Amino acid sequence: MAKLRLFLVFFFLFVFYVNIGTVESSMGRPRHSRQPGARNFIDVSCQTTRYPALCIKYLARYANSSIRNEQQLAQVALTISLYKARHTRSYMLKVAEELESIKAKEYPAVRDCLEQIEDSVNQLGQSIRELRRCSPETGITDDIFWHIDNVDTWISAALTDASNCVDEFPGRRMSKLKATIKVKVTNVAQLTSNALALFHRYAARYRSAANKKP
Repeated sequence: MAKLRLFLVFFFLFVFYVNIGTVESSMGRPRHSRQPGARNFIDVSCQTTRYPALCIKYLARYANSSIRNEQQLAQVALTISLYKARHTRSYMLKVAEELESIKAKEYPAVRDCLEQIEDSVNQLGQSIRELRRCSPETGITDDIFWHIDNVDTWISAALTDASNCVDEFPGRRMSKLKATIKVKVTNVAQLTSNALALFHRYAARYRSAANKKP
C-alpha cells in the first residue's frame, strides 16, 4: 500500500509540472518563435524600408498571426501607423487646449501640427479601407490598379502631413513640450514611411505581373 501511495504522489506531481510547463511555454515565450518562416518574411520585408529596425520592432509581434503575404503585411503596418497617429492626435488635442487657455506662444505651431496630424489620421484610415478592396481573387484588372493608386496617394499624403508637422519644430533647442511632440510625430512619420515602402513592395508584384502580360 505504501508503494502504491508513493507511486500516486509522484504521478500527480509529474502531471502537475507538465501542465505548468505547458502554460508557461504558451504565456512566457514570444509567440513569433513558433513561426520562424513568418518572422523571416517580416525581417526580409523590413529591409526594404527606410527604418528597418523600427519596422521589425513593431511587426515582429505579429509573426504568429495571419500574416502570410505582402498585402497582409502592408495592412498591419498601416494599422500600426494609424494607431500611433490617433494616439498622437489625442495627446496634441489635450496639449492644444491647455496652451490655448493660457494663450501660450507655442499654441499656433501646435495647432498647425495638430491639423496636419488630423489629416494623416483620415488619410491612413482611407488607405486601409481601400487596401482591403484589393482582393487577390480579382486578378490583374484596371480596378485593382485604381485601388492601388488610391492607397499610394493617401499614404503619401499622410506621410507628407506628418513630415510637415515635424518641420513645425525645427532645431534642437526647444521646450520639453515641443520636444515631446516632435518625438511622437516623428515616430508617426517613420512608421508611415515604412508602411508606404511595404505597400510598394506589395504593389510591385501586380505591376510586374501586368508588364508580363502579352
